[in-house]
Amino acid sequence: MEVTDQAEAIGGLQKTYSGGQLARGGDLGLLGRVDLMDVPFSTTNYTSELIENQQAQSVSDVVMNDASVRPLAARGGFGDEFQIRGLTMPNGDLAINGLYGLAPSTRIPLEMIERVEVLKGPGALTSGVGPNGSVGGSINTVLKRAGDAPLTRLTTTYMSKANFAAHLDVGRRFGEDNEWGVRVNGLVRGGEGTIDGGKQNLNLGSIALDYAGVRTRWSLDATATRGQTDDFRNHITLPTTGGIPAVPDTRTALYPNTELKDNFKLVTSRLEHDISSSTTVYGSVGWSKLDYRQDFPGGSGLDANGNFTVRNAWYDQYTDSKAADVGLRTRFVTGPVKHTVALGLNYMEQETGYFYATGGSARSSLYNPVPAPAMTGVRGEPAKSVENHQHSIAIADTLGLLNDSLLVTVGLRRQTMDYEGFSVANGASTSQYKASSTTPLAGVVFKPAKNTSIYANYTSGLSRGSKVSETATPAYDNAGETIPPFKSRQVELGVKVDWGRITTQAAIYQIKRPSAYTSVSTIDPSLNHYGFDGEQRNRGLELTAYGEVQRGLRLMASVAFNQAKLTRTQNGVNQGNTATGVPKVNYNLGVDWDTPWLQGLSFNGRVVSSSAVYRDIANTLRTPSWTRLDLGARYATKLSGKPVVFRANLENASDKAYWITGLNSYSTTGLPRTLTVSAQFDF
Repeated sequence: MEVTDQAEAIGGLQKTYSGGQLARGGDLGLLGRVDLMDVPFSTTNYTSELIENQQAQSVSDVVMNDASVRPLAARGGFGDEFQIRGLTMPNGDLAINGLYGLAPSTRIPLEMIERVEVLKGPGALTSGVGPNGSVGGSINTVLKRAGDAPLTRLTTTYMSKANFAAHLDVGRRFGEDNEWGVRVNGLVRGGEGTIDGGKQNLNLGSIALDYAGVRTRWSLDATATRGQTDDFRNHITLPTTGGIPAVPDTRTALYPNTELKDNFKLVTSRLEHDISSSTTVYGSVGWSKLDYRQDFPGGSGLDANGNFTVRNAWYDQYTDSKAADVGLRTRFVTGPVKHTVALGLNYMEQETGYFYATGGSARSSLYNPVPAPAMTGVRGEPAKSVENHQHSIAIADTLGLLNDSLLVTVGLRRQTMDYEGFSVANGASTSQYKASSTTPLAGVVFKPAKNTSIYANYTSGLSRGSKVSETATPAYDNAGETIPPFKSRQVELGVKVDWGRITTQAAIYQIKRPSAYTSVSTIDPSLNHYGFDGEQRNRGLELTAYGEVQRGLRLMASVAFNQAKLTRTQNGVNQGNTATGVPKVNYNLGVDWDTPWLQGLSFNGRVVSSSAVYRDIANTLRTPSWTRLDLGARYATKLSGKPVVFRANLENASDKAYWITGLNSYSTTGLPRTLTVSAQFDF
């Protein structure tokens, strides 16, 4: 057999599209690996070629190539967080090889990643529900596999100011038909990074084994990382009155002398077997463990002049996760209709514990920050605080009519969420929640021409509800009620056209997301009522173009227009206002060009821009818009007959200082001007 693409040996990746930066499709969970022209959704699937040429270090660096997605944290901070279609998604809601619950709350290093796949819009039916219930979209990371060609690659990297790394990537296939594969990745990174005087250190080791038989495919992945960041890029709560302070020096730690240590371990395995040419059964299991210890100062009372109070703290946490996914896909024909039926069950179990202690406080300033008073006392061990269990069953059928020029997908997922909180002081149960809900999917793809797909979908996302307090004062008229998982509903209409070398896409969508608040009871005015009666409505228009415009000239361009409104609020206060943290316009323009005068020499550039966002729901304060320019070059040649690639990337070339503000109450500074150069050697 021939394996032409990394990871193709197990399950098969979708082919890369013209230009090599994106793939033709990705893994849509229950629906399997599907070409983008055949699905009623908007997806973007980034390849390892793009990751390498942009010298991306985290998932945030990759997904910001799409105007519909914005990172809510810059490199050198605690971890990744994202905004998709105006809604927040923490890093813990990423999927790894299609399994939810295994990703760390910090970040996933890209040295072990082959592809990053983004689904825009709620995906409860296709992929299930992440531990945090994100609904704006989903991100799946695909781990590397051995390709057919032997690979021994060493990449040495320098990042300003003084951060150095060495990455070894080795892949081999064995057996009479190359059916066995092994891929090993090792990384050592250390030194001063994007914060003056700070350190960004990371060690990584990963191994991937796979078997690709005629009818059976199997894989096993194991990864361990150890990181330490001194003076990491901190978050702070911006004021909601009086004015937004000017952005401080983006190379300065807002809370000096802080330290973050994190250890992450991951093991996953997947087995697929073709019962027949039309039916496949599969199963995946995974386990991960994250431990981190961090100094956790917080800033409060920030004013327009940049003055605030800093209070020191310790915040240590562990997360122990298990996940499983089993299913069946089969194809059959009934009369003129082709069916692709999928049945799946998944399970996630997650235990989280923490230790938290606060210390003294001091006055500080964004422009002359002082260290928080040193912590005293005994640093305890994290104790269990949460047990989170989720399981679901789903079924979907894609009907092909009119020679597959009309594809109709319908499906249901029944999701159960079982959550229990515990006191970290004595281990006693403090809260319990268990409820179920059903989410539907209806999608249509119509192909008026072979290269054109017009699609529409109605889908939804699930987030955990709550149990109404029985001890509140005044009392609730629905005290003790278990509110089921609440649904965020999306309707979307779009069109995709593959022009051969360029694909263009347009989509309009609306997402309605409920929110909870307390109101006066309509039954007894002396009581209150608690429910998910509020609503935020996000509407948007997305335009995208990507591919190879002409030989050697690659393009990725996108623009996203967002309208995020508070459509139902408590007592109508601020109703009709714009939701906080959501830019009205994002745009991206990226170009990668092979020069005609010197073979192997290429230049690239990228403009990333976001408009101003409101900081408060009264819509009186806004953080300014920002535009960032990234530049790069690479030269591919041979030394002693062996391939070598030299790369240089300058991120935020104009050293633009800007605030990154999301839906939550925290903001952080953007990445300063950062130079990354590397030399990649194949042996």
